[in-house]
Amino acid sequence: MLHKQLQFSSFFLTAEAAPNVRKDFIFACFFIYATRFFFFTLQAMQTTYNFDKVVDRRGTNALKTDALRARYGAEDLLPLWVADMDFETPPFIVEALCARMEHPIFGYTQTPPGYWPAIIGWLAERHGWEVKREWLCYIPGIVTGIGLALNVLTEAGDKVIIQPPVYHPFRLVPEANGRAVAYNPLRLAGDRYEMDFEQLEQLIDERCKLLILANPHNPGGVVWRRETLAQLADVCARHRLTVIADEIHADMALHGSRHVPFASVSEAAAQGSITFNAPSKTFNIAGLKSSFAVVPSAALRARFYAWLRANELNEPTIPAAVATEAAYTHGREWLRQMLAYVEGNIAYVEQLLAERLPAIRAMRPQASFLVWLDCRKLGLDHAALLDLFVNRAKLALNDGEMFGPGGEGFMRINVGTPRCVLKQAMTQLANAVVNG
Repeated sequence: MLHKQLQFSSFFLTAEAAPNVRKDFIFACFFIYATRFFFFTLQAMQTTYNFDKVVDRRGTNALKTDALRARYGAEDLLPLWVADMDFETPPFIVEALCARMEHPIFGYTQTPPGYWPAIIGWLAERHGWEVKREWLCYIPGIVTGIGLALNVLTEAGDKVIIQPPVYHPFRLVPEANGRAVAYNPLRLAGDRYEMDFEQLEQLIDERCKLLILANPHNPGGVVWRRETLAQLADVCARHRLTVIADEIHADMALHGSRHVPFASVSEAAAQGSITFNAPSKTFNIAGLKSSFAVVPSAALRARFYAWLRANELNEPTIPAAVATEAAYTHGREWLRQMLAYVEGNIAYVEQLLAERLPAIRAMRPQASFLVWLDCRKLGLDHAALLDLFVNRAKLALNDGEMFGPGGEGFMRINVGTPRCVLKQAMTQLANAVVNG
């Protein structure tokens, strides 16, 4: 259906461009095109997607399953660690990719005309953020983008500020590129993290050039308030710090929360930031490298985007462009159903912990399918906590220490999986704790 729709769209555009085509014929073509698009969209809205389906990923080189022995020393573990989902990639994305793959030539390709409008439309509709075409540029992955930005905007020995506990590449990438990492630790207030602006002001010196922001926060699942982001933007502007905002979890706000793009909160934020985003976490296509940058500042674009163009890193691959356009054009209903399912998974984890494992507390995420488990009341040191989860419960999770200071005693579990798998995992954990 989608393939036929795209073919018809191309025909219509060609007809529209012909100077001698009668207006009534053009109107008829438009009417038919609009009708087909309406019914295709209606069909997608009426589809009930199956998130209970278990898909065996072993043998596909999936990092989550096929790297277990290398990462955890065993293969007989339930993998709930790396941040991709075990749900099937949405059928409208698979169909769009298959339609393009039917053509037997994969030569040099220009960016499809619908690619950038799909991104612009999605950001406006989903997040209320009106971005201009010139603000946008493709990047080959968000972690890659962080590394590229570091090399363009800083020099060896410069400092990069991060807010632990936080996604570990925020530390690893700067360190591997010869930059110093400075910590502005988050404060845990009840079951929610807060930024420590007093410590941040004391931390900043003339060597600090960048601050990397997780918005929403990973692993804590915080959807930062507009007031918090505006205060951060003011501090960074006064000290001439550029903010790199990783907003890859933005589309997955939960439980009534609403994501606020960092660059949208003030002119200071817009002019002093680079935002990275992608459909990859949202639609489970991380392997396609479908990320993009948003830079409202002309001065920052002149430095960063010029460098990307000079090194030919600014154009999407065929699969990335096709999948992104399909996701942002047809993904609304699938995303709604997926988020509802994830909320149900979170509720299940909370219920089981309350009933059987009160010493472990789940910090309910405001965004994403990652849940931060507070295991400190178990009274275990790092080695004993890993032994409990890996050797006794037979689970592969991310341990909190990898996220830096403040992560001690925590574990991160990925609940983007069929509920039967999650139930099995939580049962194994409960039995391991209860049986000692």
